[in-house]
Amino acid sequence: MRWTREKLTAGAVVALLTLSGCAGSGGSDGAGGSRAEVPATATGSLEHLAADVKCTPDIQTDADEIRQGLCKNTYGEFVLATFATDRGQREWINDAKDYGGHYLVGRKWVAVGEDKVVEALRGTLGGDVEVGTDHSAHAGHGG
Repeated sequence: MRWTREKLTAGAVVALLTLSGCAGSGGSDGAGGSRAEVPATATGSLEHLAADVKCTPDIQTDADEIRQGLCKNTYGEFVLATFATDRGQREWINDAKDYGGHYLVGRKWVAVGEDKVVEALRGTLGGDVEVGTDHSAHAGHGG
C-alpha cells in the first residue's frame, strides 16, 4: 500500500502547488505580532472540520486511510485531510513536507496552505503549525 500513500501525497502536493501558484509566499503578511489565543484542537470528520471554518470541501480523495478535499473560505484556499490513524497521518505529513508548504496539524487531520491561511485556520481549529522544506532555491522560473 505504500504506492497508494505516495500517490495520495503526490496528489495533495499537486493540489497545494496549484492553490499556492507553485511558489512560496516569501513576503510579510502584516499579521506578525498579534497572536490570538489558540483554541483547543478540533476533532471530527472532514465535513465537520470544514464546517467549522465555513467551507464546503471539494472531495479529491475518499479512501479508508485518508479523506482529502480542497477548500476555500474568506482566509483563502487550502487542502484539508483527515486520516484513519495517527501513524498514517504522520507518514503523510513527513512525505508531504519534502515539497514545502505550511501545515496545520490536529488530531488525525491536517490543513495545508499558505502561511497566512494556516495561521487564520489555527484561530478556529487550534492545532500545531509545521513548515515543510523550503525549495525556493530550486525555483528558477520566478513567480
